[in-house]
Amino acid sequence: MKYWEIFLAFFIPGILGYGGGPASIPLVENEVVKRYEWMTVQEFSEVLALGNSLPGPIATKMAGYIGYDVGGILGAAVGVFAAVAPSLIIMILLLGLLTKYKNSSKVKRLTLYVRPVIAILLGVMAWRFFFESYEGIGLWQTAIITIASYLLMERFKVHPAFVIAGALVYGGFLL
Repeated sequence: MKYWEIFLAFFIPGILGYGGGPASIPLVENEVVKRYEWMTVQEFSEVLALGNSLPGPIATKMAGYIGYDVGGILGAAVGVFAAVAPSLIIMILLLGLLTKYKNSSKVKRLTLYVRPVIAILLGVMAWRFFFESYEGIGLWQTAIITIASYLLMERFKVHPAFVIAGALVYGGFLL
């Protein structure tokens, strides 16, 4: 039953998350945090930060990590398969249609309508992470980490992996 739940937790967001990994992150969070309660919002945000610092698709990295955390090596395999299965199935079944209608104005318009929804879902998730951080470590610590992260990534063009590692060291020693 546990492996079936791992499969569903990543297969359903894979089907509904139009736009790839970033679009499915809020859906995965809903499954992992709210539905199955395998992680807290804070733990999920840490997994997301770790996944973003590594190369490759975020959805598969998160599926592998969370699957391993819940069900060991087999859970990781089930999670990764569930994350890639929707794309794999759809690509096999609909390859002819995708080729035929790839330049359609209706398809392009649909993509334009979906992008703001994805942005809102990611914004809501970021707000939730900020609120959890505020409740956990306070306003000043949250502000320091937020401002420092922004300056390092945007002004000084430091790679996000180093910013995340720095935030982890900061939190480990000072919080």
